[in-house]
Amino acid sequence: MLRPHPQDEPKIHWFDRRRFLMDAASGLGAIAVSSLLGQDGLLAADTQSIDPSRPYQARSSHFPGAAKNVIVIFCAGGVSHLDTWDYKPELEKRDGKPMENGPAVTFQGPAGNLARPQYKFRPRGETGKMVSDMLPHLAELTDDIAFVHSLTSKSNTHGPAENFLSTGSVLDGFPSLGAWVTYALGCETQELPAYVAIPDPRGVPQNGSNNWGPGFLPAAFQGTTISATRPIRHLKPYDISPEEDDATRQFLSRMNQRHLEENPHDSKLAARIASYELAARMQLSVPNVMNLESEPEHVLKLYGADSPDKTKAAFARNCILARRLVERGVRFVQLFNGAYASGGELNWDGHNKLKQQYDKHAHILDQPAAGLIRDLKQRGLLEDTLVVWCTEFGRMPMFQKGSQGRDHNPDGFTSWMTGAGVKPGISHGATDELGKVAVENVHPLYDLNATILHLLGLDHERLTIRHNGIDRRLTNVEGHVIREILG
Repeated sequence: MLRPHPQDEPKIHWFDRRRFLMDAASGLGAIAVSSLLGQDGLLAADTQSIDPSRPYQARSSHFPGAAKNVIVIFCAGGVSHLDTWDYKPELEKRDGKPMENGPAVTFQGPAGNLARPQYKFRPRGETGKMVSDMLPHLAELTDDIAFVHSLTSKSNTHGPAENFLSTGSVLDGFPSLGAWVTYALGCETQELPAYVAIPDPRGVPQNGSNNWGPGFLPAAFQGTTISATRPIRHLKPYDISPEEDDATRQFLSRMNQRHLEENPHDSKLAARIASYELAARMQLSVPNVMNLESEPEHVLKLYGADSPDKTKAAFARNCILARRLVERGVRFVQLFNGAYASGGELNWDGHNKLKQQYDKHAHILDQPAAGLIRDLKQRGLLEDTLVVWCTEFGRMPMFQKGSQGRDHNPDGFTSWMTGAGVKPGISHGATDELGKVAVENVHPLYDLNATILHLLGLDHERLTIRHNGIDRRLTNVEGHVIREILG
């Protein structure tokens, strides 16, 4: 064996008894410190062990949270903040004029002149908040709402922007907000899925199941798609009596348990059995929760489920379903309004005929969404339920050249919250005088997600999972809680 030259020996740490004892002492000390930090909840990756055989079991949060459940109303297509929530009198004054130092070209082509809001704004409630006439039912609730007018996104394209809102990444393959929440907290009910996604009656959003997917989290935490018009498929077996079905499930349960005892460390097997057992329980629970005919007439009327407009009535029933789900302990409900790209006909992507199309979409959204909030409040459910209204980006203050619509705008737009832990009747953040760019208390969408987690008692910096050698989290390495809107 070659020995190093004597002059090189100080650079090489030879392994001897003294160094072994020093390293062992420091290593044990680090383990002890890590243990103490973990007990105090001070480690960044402070996650609980999840029993694969009971993935939906309720788990404790990092700290007491104001909310137990979340309903996210996701308006797909990019709702114009300038025609709904963000009043800009300067835009009215400069209607029809070119935007000084404005972009010559926006996402879909040449920019036209500035265009005033397409709906009249008027003061609402005791706060006097200016909200447009486009959504009169929701406008009546502004005293209960906390608006954030200064959100920004990382993309001006629908698919990646939906990803960024739902998963914190513009790329596919990352866990959705609902998956993170159910991974962390489980669910109060074991009879229904912990996480439910309710697609719009007109179809799924642009990026489809990415909005409710598990990404690299265990598949158990993906959203289950249900709607009032499209119940879970294959829930009931065909040509089998209830007695035969029950006997078959009991036999399978005994076989699964025996196999699990013979393979006690097979987490995938345990998770698969858990999913089958949940499916069996859902055979009994889902038909009950889906039975909207049990709702009294005044509730159906409150939501607009009696509307002759079939799409509005179907969306209203989806809103009732969302309430029934959280009422029964479902942790996270994602309620979609608007479907895939269609020139603005099936969602809020108002490029060409914004006013004409928004008249239709607002009619579908307004009364049912307002009815949901009113119903949650009168039942006392809003004390524990957080309701979030969001969209993937806003719209430009000018029309597109040669059209009557607005182009995509990821640089400044609005979201709002109401319910558990939210300070009512406030507006936070601001875009510039024309509504193009967020300029005051600017918040990337990371902050919105960090705030939702916080209201559930979760620290977005501690909610992590190791994936490909990286401690991943919903907010990447960014995000701050928007404390100004917390009650």
